[in-house]
Amino acid sequence: MPILQIEHGVRDYDAWKRAFDSDPIGRERGGVRRYRILRPTDEPNYVAVELEFDDEAKAGAFRQALLGMWGRVEGELGLEGAKARIVEAVESREL
Repeated sequence: MPILQIEHGVRDYDAWKRAFDSDPIGRERGGVRRYRILRPTDEPNYVAVELEFDDEAKAGAFRQALLGMWGRVEGELGLEGAKARIVEAVESREL
């Protein structure tokens, strides 16, 4: 299952979260099956997001749309060091 892994700093987490919740790209329409938002416990203005897809083509198309959107809103949301890459889970185990 391809995962679009996103990380970046934000100026204001609450403002970023409102923008995320407004879903400007359309996660469901873009093929996102599930997502997780993570933050370091000691750095509340840094986010990591994992978006899961059924296939890599949908993940790649969504990544391209995301990069385009970042170009328009980066300054407004105070995004810093934004990166997005497609990864795959190769092993998972509960202990």
